[in-house]
Amino acid sequence: MHNYDLMKKYILSTLAFVATVFAQAGNPSAVISIQADQPKQIISKHIYGHFAEHLGRCIYDGFWVDSSMQVEKDGRIRMDVVKALRDISIPNLRWPGGCYADEYQWRDGIGKPENRPITVNSNWGGVTEDNSFGTDEFMKLCDLLGCEPYLAANMGTGTPKDLRDWIEYLNYEGDSRLTQMRRENGHADAYGVSFFGIGNESWGCGGNMTPEYYADQYRQFQCYARNYSGHNIKKIASGANAGDFNWTEVCMKNIPRDCMWGLSLHYYTIPSGDWSKKGSSTEFDEAEYFNTMKNTLYMETLLDGHSAIMDRYDPGRSVALVVDEWGIWTDVIPETNPGFLYQQNSMRDALIAGINLNLFNNHSERVRMANLAQAINVLQSLVLTDNEKMILTPTYYIFKMYKVHHDANWLQSTVTCSDYAFGDKTIPSISVSSSKDANGKVHVSITNIDPHNAISTSVFLNGIDVANASGQIITSSNYTDCNTFDNPNKIGIKPFNDFKVSKGSIVLNMPPLSVITIEIE
Repeated sequence: MHNYDLMKKYILSTLAFVATVFAQAGNPSAVISIQADQPKQIISKHIYGHFAEHLGRCIYDGFWVDSSMQVEKDGRIRMDVVKALRDISIPNLRWPGGCYADEYQWRDGIGKPENRPITVNSNWGGVTEDNSFGTDEFMKLCDLLGCEPYLAANMGTGTPKDLRDWIEYLNYEGDSRLTQMRRENGHADAYGVSFFGIGNESWGCGGNMTPEYYADQYRQFQCYARNYSGHNIKKIASGANAGDFNWTEVCMKNIPRDCMWGLSLHYYTIPSGDWSKKGSSTEFDEAEYFNTMKNTLYMETLLDGHSAIMDRYDPGRSVALVVDEWGIWTDVIPETNPGFLYQQNSMRDALIAGINLNLFNNHSERVRMANLAQAINVLQSLVLTDNEKMILTPTYYIFKMYKVHHDANWLQSTVTCSDYAFGDKTIPSISVSSSKDANGKVHVSITNIDPHNAISTSVFLNGIDVANASGQIITSSNYTDCNTFDNPNKIGIKPFNDFKVSKGSIVLNMPPLSVITIEIE
């Protein structure tokens, strides 16, 4: 019997069982079937990337603090933040923007700090920028984090020469005026940067371009993104805003495949769906919670739609879909600078992170990089700081739980579940992704967004017998719950053992508002 026939037989038998499960009295139910003996493509660790823009308190008073601050530092880099991000194996960090990138002149941020010009950040709050954190400081930060840098190049107000020179400064190992400058600035060896975005949101803050104009500009700029000294550049084009499928169409049609490693996509979950009044990060009712989850699930429509267009022009899937800005965007915390985008991070946001990472894992044949916006003190942060104090957010713990999927082989899964209903509207209550690591362990990550009901969930693992299993859970009683400086450990990772194991399956009881990862041997 061929693999297709075996899979068909297994799925049919599983679906037959679904009717029995859903007919049982008690809690709502879900059935998940996983092709555990058929590992497929690698889930790139770069899906779990992050973003640090010169925005609000992300760089300054986040990563880069005053020399007088009484915290452990390496120079001015805050080490408790570095250690926390190292602990989740952050694979890459995008910098310096965002919208800031298309006004950033990289030469302003090199050399002796006292000689660097003071400029204005006209995108975010109109604050002055002393440029004390620049290219060499960022590269040192990435070295401390153990991650790859992902640099966003200035297309909006820069030139192809600026891009060419920046790459030479970073990557050329021979002698030149720019490499001499790098050596004088304290780094004799080439940095060997791979990831370069060329422009950012070129349809908006990056120049208000049409897709046709951007594609032409990209072709010119990328020509000068040269591979110096064996350090090959992975060029990432500025892609679509959410559902602008025409932008993807034009870029895929007009940019040759060998000129583009990836094409980006930006999508933010707006609780209200209205950019002018997005909704609070801490005070929201169930109607807004439901709408937020519904808007988050729209990411799957976007991934399917943009991937389908890319497949027509690139059937071999050589070009990555790079979701390098995603996350929840709410109104700022009252009485904070509206240009600093400072918001709290709740159990709702942990569920948003779990759903999106499941979607990226499940689309990893095309999605090979993604970046949560942003790392510290901005939007859906991993870390919040208040002077010397630091807390880890519920979203941080999702990334810590999900790091088991880094560079593991994706396993196909199907889910049939009860819906989460609010009024006359419904959305699926369960999201899932699974993988098999290099040691043969299977990891299944599941979210339950229903705030009222536990979900009795049966997980069937086709082709393997379950010898041992263990679990972890992130949950809280209310979707508005969050970690605060007064109560920093309200939400975190805890052991989960409310499950039963049989030969080829696991039955678990998922609490409301929970994210669970099961490890299976």
